[in-house]
Amino acid sequence: MTDTVYYIICGVLSIGVLLGINMMSKVKSAVKGNCLSALCMLAAVCVTLYKYQIFSAGMMWAGLAIGAAIGIYLTIKVEMITMPQTVALLNGLGGAASAVAALLTLAAANGKTGIFAIVTGGIALAVGALTFSGSLIAAGKLHKLLPQKPTVLPAHQALTTISFLGMIVFIVLLPIKPELMMSISIAGLVISILFGIFFAIRVGGADMPITISLLNSTSGVAASIAGMAIGDILLVSVGGIVGASGLLLTQIMCRAMNRSLASILFSKAASPAKSAKPAQPSELSAKEAAEKQNTQSAETKPAQNELTATGHADKSQLPSWFSDAKEIIFIPGYGMALSQAQGLVKQLADKLESMRKNVRFAIHPVAGRMPGHMNVLLCEVDIPYDKLYEMETINPDFDKTDLAIIIGASDVVNPAANTAEGTPIYGMPVLAAEKAKKLIICNFDLQPGYAGVPNPLYEPNPNTMMLLGDAKESINTMLDSLRTKSASGGASVSTGGGNTGEAASGNQPAEAQIGPWFNEAREIIVIPGYGMALSQAQGLVKQLADKLESMGKNVRFAIHPVAGRMPGHMNVLLCEVDIPYDKLYEMETINPDFDKTDLAIIIGASDVVNPAANTAEGTPIYGMPVLAAEKAKKLIICNFDLQPGYAGVPNPLYEPNPNTMMLLGDAKDSLNKILENL
Repeated sequence: MTDTVYYIICGVLSIGVLLGINMMSKVKSAVKGNCLSALCMLAAVCVTLYKYQIFSAGMMWAGLAIGAAIGIYLTIKVEMITMPQTVALLNGLGGAASAVAALLTLAAANGKTGIFAIVTGGIALAVGALTFSGSLIAAGKLHKLLPQKPTVLPAHQALTTISFLGMIVFIVLLPIKPELMMSISIAGLVISILFGIFFAIRVGGADMPITISLLNSTSGVAASIAGMAIGDILLVSVGGIVGASGLLLTQIMCRAMNRSLASILFSKAASPAKSAKPAQPSELSAKEAAEKQNTQSAETKPAQNELTATGHADKSQLPSWFSDAKEIIFIPGYGMALSQAQGLVKQLADKLESMRKNVRFAIHPVAGRMPGHMNVLLCEVDIPYDKLYEMETINPDFDKTDLAIIIGASDVVNPAANTAEGTPIYGMPVLAAEKAKKLIICNFDLQPGYAGVPNPLYEPNPNTMMLLGDAKESINTMLDSLRTKSASGGASVSTGGGNTGEAASGNQPAEAQIGPWFNEAREIIVIPGYGMALSQAQGLVKQLADKLESMGKNVRFAIHPVAGRMPGHMNVLLCEVDIPYDKLYEMETINPDFDKTDLAIIIGASDVVNPAANTAEGTPIYGMPVLAAEKAKKLIICNFDLQPGYAGVPNPLYEPNPNTMMLLGDAKDSLNKILENL
């Protein structure tokens, strides 16, 4: 391959990576953009191997195989909650790879090696090493292997400055003392690792996403400079793209945080000062609160029995609060991620929108533990991206908001950021949740957030409701209040026969029997199908399974190999909502157990449970093995209607039967009906 052809291919691949990054800025094309960038990187590896004719290196192939195996393992095993530390770890590995390449370049240097290669090798070694150690510290903090709060060592500022200057000295000495090349390189490696530790270990609170973004940038910078050292234009180009995009994101986040990058890297970590002003609501907020209190009529003031012992609104007021509210803003935070409650948040938002509420989501740029953490989690459960609003856009709307719901966020809504000088969050722009007319705060406890600054929003207030504990439980409390309200409102529901008596027409059981059926059942099998996928009801399926297991039921999932629209479709959806993989049973394993099953619940499946596959010769499904759901003692079938499945073959399970209950309509609605009756 000539150099000209190689350069052209490098340019095309670099443009492909840039295009992929651009596509990742839009939710609809993000996955395709990620795949495009990954394919370009794979092509870059192949082109490099061909260019330098190193296909015969056995150790290289072994390394590629090990790396691919680790990547596949992480793809399967890493959960969304651990994604921030995974990103930090991968940043560190990128830095380590660049450092190793630079170290080998310096080790191979001789009298013919130019000063440029030596100096760039030294810089790549320094940047790669500090990226590696800093990323490991960040990952350790995020994974709670290290203290999550800022750790300040004795003479920390001096240690950081000395190690930084030491890196510069090491780089300068490399071309001056070539006879001591390896000794200087090893010393520089150690100093760079120490600098990475010193600057990362004192980062905490809301600075962590900025740190991860910065380390992502430095991993790209290290790769680019390593490319200069070894003379590879493709590595220079792609590394430069990663470094520039990461640095741009870092600067954007710094501006959003009202922090300078230098203060994060070199300044002493802020800590609550003894002379710091106590955290108080802003003067404007206090004035508004006073006006509201003066204008509040006696009829609208909460009665004493509507307040908790702490002076907050009691959760018994939830139905009226939701009923009265028209404008509602959700504020997600790390607590939502920790509890993996985004599925329930989506369910609550859908329920409120069905009540004709205007629901929006306020996203703080550093909420969570990595850039875009909340966006990823909410989009994962199909919350439309146009419902997510950035802080600058939505902050002016809080004073017109009837109800703000904070889910596991503290620092990013803490009004003390405006007043509590000397604290880690002082001066940081925050979401103006305190301006909403009413507040529901779902936090694990009343302790301060990650930065350790007390939050004035937790103080007694009749317009603030505290729902303490796991975020999932708190959201379920809200959902239960809405279900209770629906039930008390006398909303009619439809079953297979269309009436609400003891049994619907045609001997179909009515919904009133849901409770008794579940109470009597011990062995329950859930059969998911494409209807569940279409409705995106897997979050509710998980909620139902958890509820049943808390009632002492043995719940399993029967997976047909062709359920859905792709191999493993049901497995992916159920594992996405953290249903344990050992609860999923293949058809051959679970079919013999159906005759010992008290209750089978079919959710949007038809052809894969159709007994006609055994008898209806000449039909598309004849001879196809199916799940033996008909052998269960009782059946609940959640289907959109009574039409045949995809193959067009009528299903005998839909025929009138006193042991079969038909819940028709959207799978989410059917599952909600079941949950309401438990």
